[in-house]
Amino acid sequence: MHAADVMTRNVITVDPGATVQAVAGLLSERGISGAPVVDATGQIVGIISEGDLLRRTEIGTDQPDSVRRSWWLEDFATARARDYVKSHGRTVSDIMTHDVVTVTDDTDLREIARLLETNRIKRVPVLHDGKIVGIVSRSNLVRALSAAPMPAAVATADSDREIRARLLAELQEQKWANRIWPQDIIVSDGTAHLWFTSDESSTTMQAARVAAENIPGVRGVEVHIAPAPIVPQF
Repeated sequence: MHAADVMTRNVITVDPGATVQAVAGLLSERGISGAPVVDATGQIVGIISEGDLLRRTEIGTDQPDSVRRSWWLEDFATARARDYVKSHGRTVSDIMTHDVVTVTDDTDLREIARLLETNRIKRVPVLHDGKIVGIVSRSNLVRALSAAPMPAAVATADSDREIRARLLAELQEQKWANRIWPQDIIVSDGTAHLWFTSDESSTTMQAARVAAENIPGVRGVEVHIAPAPIVPQF
């Protein structure tokens, strides 16, 4: 799926010259947490969000939080100056985020999810020929997931041997599975039996179970725990 398949098309945009109070009212009235900032030519020049409105002198929240700054990455005075603009600026252009992460309408959802996660943002504007045509938020991705069909539990009448081979191939590609040995996996009548020692992490066991559940033909997964070997002390 791509951005065009899930994006919100009726995008509420903000003028860079709008007042802070006006945009705060807009976000509140429309029940949204952010909006792209678009100039008179239709070009996106920034994005404004609730986070940009948190530190404001009007409501007494303008004191900067020293913990949130990576002080070794920037000059202290520069950081303080930016904080002052954020808390005292009167227009959207003063307080908006200027470096906007954008995607195009044919961007794959996997890439969008990566951008949201790595940049720690909640939404990305969608562009077509340089003009904004939509916006994809975290909630859009969640809705797409809710509408996605569940993979069939039994896709084919694969033999146990074929199922096991596919599961082993999947595990060989995963770095977290380097302690899972082929002899610890048996498939019988479509049920994958996975053996682990008691010192294996629960996260690794869970990941292996999920991997097995996603192999076509698997009807069930059973996890077996064996005592960890005792290392003799000399």
